[in-house]
Amino acid sequence: MPEQLNYQTLKSAVEMSAAFRCRTKLQPAGGQGDKVFPPTYAESKYALEKRRLAGYDEPVVCVLMDSVQSQANRFEEALQDAVDEDRVQVPIVEVDFSHIPIVEPGSTESGLYEPIGRLTSLETPHRIADAILRDSELDGVPFRQTEAGKKVSLTTLRNATPLLEINPTALVLGLWDSTGPKGGLGVKFQRALVSEIIGVNASLGVKTESRIDPLAIQRSSGPLYEAKNGGWTLDANEAVKVKSKPKLLGKDGRPSEGNHGNIVPSISKTTSSPFEDNVRIPLAGGVTIDYAEQTTVLSLPALRRLKFPIGESMKHDQQSNSKAQTALAALALCGSVLAAERGMDLRSRCLLWPEELPQWELLGAPGETPRTFSLTSEAVVELLREAVDHLKESGLPWRTEPIRLKPTKKLAELVQKSQALAVESKGENGDDS
Repeated sequence: MPEQLNYQTLKSAVEMSAAFRCRTKLQPAGGQGDKVFPPTYAESKYALEKRRLAGYDEPVVCVLMDSVQSQANRFEEALQDAVDEDRVQVPIVEVDFSHIPIVEPGSTESGLYEPIGRLTSLETPHRIADAILRDSELDGVPFRQTEAGKKVSLTTLRNATPLLEINPTALVLGLWDSTGPKGGLGVKFQRALVSEIIGVNASLGVKTESRIDPLAIQRSSGPLYEAKNGGWTLDANEAVKVKSKPKLLGKDGRPSEGNHGNIVPSISKTTSSPFEDNVRIPLAGGVTIDYAEQTTVLSLPALRRLKFPIGESMKHDQQSNSKAQTALAALALCGSVLAAERGMDLRSRCLLWPEELPQWELLGAPGETPRTFSLTSEAVVELLREAVDHLKESGLPWRTEPIRLKPTKKLAELVQKSQALAVESKGENGDDS
């Protein structure tokens, strides 16, 4: 029977054991054989590879359903929700964009247009080292020049206390301060918590497209021109002029450029198979799988490498180190369990459902039978609270109030210009990646 994980057991595990792991089998919510859609990468391709798995005589084709990076983001989103709901207290840095007036296209007046609101270090792509935080300020001082910001540059494996105080999730999910004052020599921390979801024995499906226009607008009813006041027009005299000629809407002025007319039924394109020569496989048409599996591993040696000196003496205390490491382990487990509580609706047409209740195994001494634990959201929230209490008793820092920043003038102007351009271009070129 699974055990209940308490603080003392967690602390002992962090001091001596190898890892916590959780492997959970998942099925499409529609049932086995229902099509699901993995994430697409460059050229509308899926991330396919062959893996050796128990139960199969030969390596089988697997498809990435959710990457390590995406899983980390989901853990952080779950923690942010818990912070907002006052379920947990996690140190964060936030940037308030709510006061930025966005200039609407064609207008000389400013007004609130799609306000961004607040972004935190749990939401920015590179955590505390993200350029959004770097280009924000506290009381008019650039963040990385403030007392808190300087601590990021001072953090090392043997002095992780500064990050423990302001952004502990970076110590769990990894960090590279590549855009900070030291550039590529900025501090690096490996991921201690790693998770991914794969689809096993994937068969690729095809993607179809079609649309019947209820207005029965014909292709030959154009051309459509780009109107001076935005949108489109059939009147060439009302069109934007380029070298004295009316500018066609989109590429060729067809009604479809204005989202009118039929779409001829079609089947997705194909590409070369990564496994077989002279074989074509369909692009982005979804997959059917035997099952999906989520694998989550928390490396305890990675946490033990982190040291947490207290005060100016920079001396290491074994008990303080252990309490800080235990708090990070509790934070990692909390993020993972809370994310699972939110469900596995990964994207459109990719809702997965656990076949079984997720269970965590503790890998102890070599050859030792792993101990099994059942973790609920209530249990991990309480575990984190208790771990933080013990950490504070040792004199280690753990901020309970956010560090609140505002974007610099140049960042605000960049946001304003980018959003105005996105609206003018209808989002056609909003992503340069």
